[in-house]
Amino acid sequence: MRRGTASPEASILYAEDLRKEYGNRVILEDIDLAVSEHEFCTLVGPSGCGKSTLLRLILGQERPTRGTLLLDGRPIGYPDTQRGIVYQKYSLFPHLTVLENVVLGKKLSASFFEGRRRKAEFDQEAMSFLDRMKLSDHIEKYPHELSGGMRQRVAIAQSLIMKPRILLMDEPFGALDPGTREDMQVFVLELWEDFNMTIFFVTHDLEEAVYLGTRVLVLSQYYAAGRADKDDNQGARIVADYPLARRAASTAVKEITQFGELIQRIRREGFDPAYRQRVTEFDLRHKDSFQTLTPEENNMID
Repeated sequence: MRRGTASPEASILYAEDLRKEYGNRVILEDIDLAVSEHEFCTLVGPSGCGKSTLLRLILGQERPTRGTLLLDGRPIGYPDTQRGIVYQKYSLFPHLTVLENVVLGKKLSASFFEGRRRKAEFDQEAMSFLDRMKLSDHIEKYPHELSGGMRQRVAIAQSLIMKPRILLMDEPFGALDPGTREDMQVFVLELWEDFNMTIFFVTHDLEEAVYLGTRVLVLSQYYAAGRADKDDNQGARIVADYPLARRAASTAVKEITQFGELIQRIRREGFDPAYRQRVTEFDLRHKDSFQTLTPEENNMID
């Protein structure tokens, strides 16, 4: 049985019945996900639930055990420039300057002679991103000469210059101090609006997820599927999918009551091992949410 009307044709990213196993261990199970263009999806869940695994599947670093995974209606292959990635640990080359790091992707995607012929063009394009990142005065510095926030801005520029269809971010601000982290949250929201990007952002910080996202996805292995094996070795699923405001907000929004209430609801639905929703009761209220159920699971509906 299928609940919801999302389709691959209307989605930039689409997964249906996606499953990932490592040996006999199930990590992700029956992931159903449709993401529209220009969405800012944040993904949260308990440690070890498979958040980064799902990101690696979307990036193409790993292959699903079974199921459908599409980008722009086509099966996702190995990593390419259609998917940018920013990690928590900076993906910068220590022996290259800021400018050289940002322009590197353009040079590697061109032939040797084309790279030499278009060097000025590539440098100018990189400078336009670095100027937007407020880094134009630091282009000759090396990564070790930059602060953590500056290094992450370089890493973001490094991805954006390749004009990816979707930008993947895996705990990108996890190593930053609280003040710098909040500055980077505001910064990435401004970039998302200015460049009209589609972002898929993994974080363990619920406040960050609710503040940044236009949509919060809760991934968890804590649910009841009505199996005879009593849910032993079940993989994580998307147990909640909340739509949020479609515009960047002041950080003052973090202080309002509804903001805190949503965080508590997410914590209960996704992080509490004792709170196991039935699969037919997942809070999938986002307009693009859909769900495929087995006959056994469908019988759980009252």
